[in-house]
Amino acid sequence: MDYKKGRYSSLIKPLFGFIDLVIINIAVFYFQINLSNVYVFCVYISLLWVVIALKNNFYEIQRQTRLIQILPLLFKQIIFFAIVLYAFIGFFKQPNISRLELGMYLIAVFLVVSLFKIFSTFLLKKYRAVLGGNTRNVIVIGNNDKTRQLIKTFKSRSDYGYNFKMKFSVDDKSFSLEKCYHYIIENNIDEIYFSVSELSNKQINSLRDFADNNLRELKFIPDNKDIYSKRLKYEYYDYIPILSIRDIPLQEPVNKFLKRLFDILFSSFIIIGVLSWLTPILAILIRLESKGPIFFKQSRNGFNYKEFDCYKFRSMMPNENAHLHQATKNDMRITKVGAFIRKTSIDELPQFFNVLFGEMSVVGPRPHMVSHTNMYAERIDKFMVRHFVKPGITGLAQTSGFRGEIETDKDIINRVKYDIFYIENWSLLLDIKISIQTFLNAVKGEEKAY
Repeated sequence: MDYKKGRYSSLIKPLFGFIDLVIINIAVFYFQINLSNVYVFCVYISLLWVVIALKNNFYEIQRQTRLIQILPLLFKQIIFFAIVLYAFIGFFKQPNISRLELGMYLIAVFLVVSLFKIFSTFLLKKYRAVLGGNTRNVIVIGNNDKTRQLIKTFKSRSDYGYNFKMKFSVDDKSFSLEKCYHYIIENNIDEIYFSVSELSNKQINSLRDFADNNLRELKFIPDNKDIYSKRLKYEYYDYIPILSIRDIPLQEPVNKFLKRLFDILFSSFIIIGVLSWLTPILAILIRLESKGPIFFKQSRNGFNYKEFDCYKFRSMMPNENAHLHQATKNDMRITKVGAFIRKTSIDELPQFFNVLFGEMSVVGPRPHMVSHTNMYAERIDKFMVRHFVKPGITGLAQTSGFRGEIETDKDIINRVKYDIFYIENWSLLLDIKISIQTFLNAVKGEEKAY
């Protein structure tokens, strides 16, 4: 068999790893770290850089990987590398090492490695798109919305480097797996994509055996009309393979730490820089229009379904139904001041205290009233998945057009869909992007902000 999968693709990751090792070792000689034995230090950082990289999957960058997915890898790599660097002082008993120079070295390494990683990823994409290099020949088996969307992606995203060759329709009378196999061999197909809903178990097993025996990659397209989860986690328990239907990045300690740090810094900035002077002004305006408390608190369900008091500036006349009924368009309970602060989302600002106290996050699935949560948990499939993470002041669903009043089941279904996507695809950059988009939406106003 003369087929060689990926041609020189297998050399790319080791090459990038080697260049990173060159960078971290050469940089040592540009700083006055005051090492007693520079070569021991170089061996130490090189070995542990590789170990950390393997643990963090630092070089597992795929063709379809976006910048938003690369940045968390860079942050995790440098955080662990920083720990390793300063551990060298105590482990090898080096009290004379300059901590400042070591810190400068760390920053320089982070900047250079980051620039190289981003630039090399961009260069590879351009190489695929413009010169047609580093490509993979692919076929698709199946004919439905999902396969058509995939084929459209192959054709439109030349930077991914997928060379789409053929689609095989299972419902075609002339279809047979033997014809597919012949075509795959004759045209040096690298990857096979198939719709799992269109093939029988027997056909899938046959396709799997063929791919294994001929060194082809086999990937399936799930029929997820009723399933919103797309990420599967594969791991071994001893020698038993286990497939998890959902992988939650925020369950990892480093990700959890980064998100909490972002929450504390962001909420502290808003509380000190905005609420410190805005609260007295709003307090006067709210009390001038109607008697009652300045703040409104409401029980909502948060992380692990635990109830907490969610705070807002009061925007309605005091009423007994506030805890039961969501605000609707032209709601008579809303005051004039309340209409303005709801339109601009200013009424939500006290929730930054919830964030600081650890009950909420800046970004996450929006929490619902307890009565609504119980109702939706019974009616909406996978609604409870939203409680795997802390609720947020804003979220992906809200910036995607699903904020405010829930008028039909379609509204809450789409909200859950976006919330689950966020939970499974979290990154710090995504939080920042959603935060910026929320601010822009508040400035220009939103149709359902009432």
